[in-house]
Formats: sequence, C-alpha cells, structure tokens
Amino acid sequence: MKFICDVHISFKIVRHLNSLGFETVHINDILNKWYIKDKDISAYADLNDLIVITKDSDFKSSFVINRTPRKLIKINLGNISNQSLIKIISDNLESIQKLNFEKRFMIEIDQQYIVFIKDGD
Repeated sequence: MKFICDVHISFKIVRHLNSLGFETVHINDILNKWYIKDKDISAYADLNDLIVITKDSDFKSSFVINRTPRKLIKINLGNISNQSLIKIISDNLESIQKLNFEKRFMIEIDQQYIVFIKDGD
C-alpha cells in the first residue's frame, strides 16, 4: 500500500506511515512541490497506484465527477493534532488495506463518522 500526502498533511503522518512499512511521499518532496495542480497530483497518484491523503475538498469533487484520483482519503477534521490524526489513520489501516484491492475508493473521515465508499468500475 502506497500513499501520497497533499500539502496540508503533516510530514509526521508521512514519517509514521513509512515507519509502519508503507511507502509514503509528501507532495512537497516530488514534482513541482506545492505549486502542482490537483489534477496533476491525481494523475501521478493514479499512474503510481498511490492513495491520496488530503484535506482539500476539490479532490472529493474530482473523485466523484472526474473519477480521479482513484484512491482517496479525505480528512474533514479541521485543525486536529497530528497525534490524533495518526491514531485515526492507524486505527483504520486494516480497512484501508482491504479497500486497496478495489479499483476505486474514497474514505471520508469526519468528527462523528468514517465513510468507506468503494467503486469497482
């Protein structure tokens, strides 16, 4: 399982996922760093079978309308601590791993719920 973290996701999340053995990169370390457009991030993620982790609602819209990125974790938690976000992601890694076998999926994490949406098309 491989991840790409968008600009507003902390490098601590990247380091944590890497420490668990998951290949994880931050957008600021590749391509045009924070200058890259969302559509280019999505294309790169799809080409390299990466799961996009983001707080940016444009990725959700693109997932629904343009069907890209194919694999998305959308964080709707505002300014929570990195430790809290690490715990939420870690607590759901097993479910994420199961969904990773799907062609398309989105996980949306909110204060009160976590929604798993899969789309095999």
